[in-house]
Amino acid sequence: MRIKRTIGLTFVTALMMLSTSLVKAETGYELWMRYVPVQNQTLLSSYRQQVNGILVNVNSPTLRVAKNELINGLNGLLGKKIDTTGKIDVNGIVIAEKYSSSGITGKAELKLLMDQAGEEGFVIATRTVNSKKYIIITGNTDVAVLYGTFHFLRLIQTQQNTSSLQIVSVPKMKLRMLNHWDNLNRTVERGYSGSSIWNWHTLPGYIDPRYIDYARANASIGINGTVLTNVNANATFLTPDYLIKVKALA
Repeated sequence: MRIKRTIGLTFVTALMMLSTSLVKAETGYELWMRYVPVQNQTLLSSYRQQVNGILVNVNSPTLRVAKNELINGLNGLLGKKIDTTGKIDVNGIVIAEKYSSSGITGKAELKLLMDQAGEEGFVIATRTVNSKKYIIITGNTDVAVLYGTFHFLRLIQTQQNTSSLQIVSVPKMKLRMLNHWDNLNRTVERGYSGSSIWNWHTLPGYIDPRYIDYARANASIGINGTVLTNVNANATFLTPDYLIKVKALA
């Protein structure tokens, strides 16, 4: 009886330790950008057939971010390494670039959609060109392409049907921003979750990786601006030395 009880306690303890390790593995830091493999095997198989590679003509820092996000996102969500060589002679290539920059995304059939998109809206469309099926993410500006990239990844994350896409997304407001009440000494007005993310003493020489993740999170939901400090609190923020720090963040 004692042996059975000991075995039972050992088993329960092992389960508790395993569950604790799993909880620790999920910190919440990645927010909704946790690119873990799709669990629905039927959908996963479908996504893998639809996406075989990506083509992003990187000619700006913003498009470089879009390309990296596609690589990391698709590698994680699909559980396979996505081809990034830029081949377009196979089915299932995701093309992400400005509308005006490509013979494929610049087709007349997309013009009506692009006319609706404006400066920061984007289009995600499935198109067949020369018997090859592509998923096109495009916009009139680089940042619009970035917003479209995050939206496409979100479709897969939320297990949406992506077999035949025709999406036009246009922001309702031109300015979409976060308002920080952070002071230069890193205290936060009415803040109850620790110090400010902005460490002005280490800028502009050191860019904390969290700043990049902060920018990614904002871009992923279409936020395009931020107020870095508590307004009307400290005129030091307007001096040349601090404006250089702000430029480094931008």
